[in-house]
Amino acid sequence: MYETILFPTDGSDHASAVAEHAIDVAKTRDATLHVLSVVDDRAFLVLDDERVDAVREDLRERALEAVDEAVTTAQGHGVEATSAVETGNPAECIVDYAAEHDVDLVVMGTSGDEYERNVVGSVSQRVVQTSPVPVLTVGTDA
Repeated sequence: MYETILFPTDGSDHASAVAEHAIDVAKTRDATLHVLSVVDDRAFLVLDDERVDAVREDLRERALEAVDEAVTTAQGHGVEATSAVETGNPAECIVDYAAEHDVDLVVMGTSGDEYERNVVGSVSQRVVQTSPVPVLTVGTDA
């Protein structure tokens, strides 16, 4: 039933804990784990033009480190894993990735920073509302 699982990560400590759940589900189901990190382009709206490239590159490097760490951990548990980094609106990129890669299940955390939750809205909430596939959310206390 779940042959392809998507784990979106932001590289946070909570995301590392969520990775363990995603890896466990993938291992139990003998599924491939897709690890995705999205560089949120909304961060560039408040920057002047000359700083955008430097900040974008820094965020991309952090995203690459996050997906590489999760893929290495998954492979260490015997789970086949692939990685991707995209730039855009995180919720939209996650939902689009799930649709484009025939994902069967998304496993993601529920926490974001306070600004995101209160002003922008939770990424996980938007993914749950718009995802074409089931979404398993993992809270901060799990």
